[in-house]
Amino acid sequence: MYQTSFPRFTLKGTSLLPIVQGGMGIGVSAHRLAGTVARLGAVGTISSVDLRRHHKDLMEQTAKHRDKELINAVNLIALDREIKAAQVIADGNGMVAVNIMRAVAEYAASVRQACESGANAVVVGAGLPLDLPELTAGYPDVALIPILSDTRGISLVIKKWMRKNRLPDAIVIENPHSAGGHLGAMSLDTIQDPHFAFPTVLEGTLELFKQLGIEREKIPLIVAGGVHSHEQMRDLLALGASAVQLGTPFAVTEEGDAHLNFKKVLTEARPEDIVTFMSVAGLPARAVCTPWLANYLEKEVKLQLKATPKQCTVGFDCLHQCGLRDGNAKAGQFCIDTQLAFALNGDIKRGLFFRGSEVLPFGSEIRSVQDLISYFMTGVRPEMVAVPA
Repeated sequence: MYQTSFPRFTLKGTSLLPIVQGGMGIGVSAHRLAGTVARLGAVGTISSVDLRRHHKDLMEQTAKHRDKELINAVNLIALDREIKAAQVIADGNGMVAVNIMRAVAEYAASVRQACESGANAVVVGAGLPLDLPELTAGYPDVALIPILSDTRGISLVIKKWMRKNRLPDAIVIENPHSAGGHLGAMSLDTIQDPHFAFPTVLEGTLELFKQLGIEREKIPLIVAGGVHSHEQMRDLLALGASAVQLGTPFAVTEEGDAHLNFKKVLTEARPEDIVTFMSVAGLPARAVCTPWLANYLEKEVKLQLKATPKQCTVGFDCLHQCGLRDGNAKAGQFCIDTQLAFALNGDIKRGLFFRGSEVLPFGSEIRSVQDLISYFMTGVRPEMVAVPA
């Protein structure tokens, strides 16, 4: 399909293009984006978080309710719908994965639902998925892929899983230096730590494989965080990566599941518009400094000083640990579900727009998934097709 020297990689017996689409919530990467990426022979990823937002009937059932059990139940229905719809689009090509944050309260239920609904892979970040082998024991054909940021975390997960006679089917190595959304660092002042650098983590992981007697090809390494060009992809594959994961570049494609305004905010953001801050999940995060975020950051210190435990504002306690609900003065003090939902629906004034810090492959242009994959695989930027007047 593409004239390129980049080799395909094998995941759970499936030969794939060396490109993985990152999972982006709320609803930014749902069935349309994930299915299209898979149809073209790569890995498309659905973010499991609060997918009811894409289903009018499910929102009508829950929009005015604070019933935790009901909201969680309809979100599982939405996840089932999205996986099945993505597989229809994929038509047997590539892989459809589901990204599930370890930090969400319904992590275990979402993992089980993803497997039951026919996902080809489960990808877990925002925490160490030490229990993922047990949760998926009845689904041996589902690929298990943790997202980790340094060699220490990779070593911990692999050794723990080995005691359960399981290995990851691949590992996403995410560098928090340039990634968007929640970042795999303990605090804001450690994001730039050199031990997160791709060469360091790749070299350390390959040495770990050697020490543990794991064949290099046994666990593909997928690098993520700020990957934005064909040349960068070439260099990362030369360092030992099997594939690259792209988040923001896929979020702004024509097939991306968010509102057009969402894509415009990301594509039009200047370097100085992109900021890092502490999320309510207790993790650093990176986003575009739109009006809501600018206003929040001005008040953040005062809000943290006044932090006290309170009821969940949307009624379903989406996170295991929430700075706003738990009164954690070191974490963010806002409802992340509400702000991300505003962004999904294109509300520029009220939304929280997660974005990586790097330039985008097509600048401010919104292009197709096929154009994006073609560029990364070949280095040739497809021409825009002129629309007749």
